[in-house]
Amino acid sequence: MAYVIGEACVDVMDRSCVDDCPIDCIYTGERKLYIHPEECIDCGACARSCPVDAITWDRDLDPASPDSTHATDATAFFYQPLPGRPAPLREPGGAADLGPVGVDTALVSAIPRQEAQ
Repeated sequence: MAYVIGEACVDVMDRSCVDDCPIDCIYTGERKLYIHPEECIDCGACARSCPVDAITWDRDLDPASPDSTHATDATAFFYQPLPGRPAPLREPGGAADLGPVGVDTALVSAIPRQEAQ
């Protein structure tokens, strides 16, 4: 694992992190962005650019924090079939080529929608 995008990203998806990621490992769900745990190189560019401080290095996550569940959830986004998809994404090789996935994990889908700011 590497960096993790937490709940503060849900329904915000500013995408500054996507623009600053040098290896294109931040993928777009329907309501949240996800960092691929195997593709991330731990550079931290995404965390520095996030205006809502939604990105944390996995080793700095407090196990009692609600965002700690998003670390496991990022793995589920890539390695378990998502709703409407017959197979897991696995290692797509870059978010730009794949494009928006358009669905989220059960964890994110269960979060009540937030009003646009």
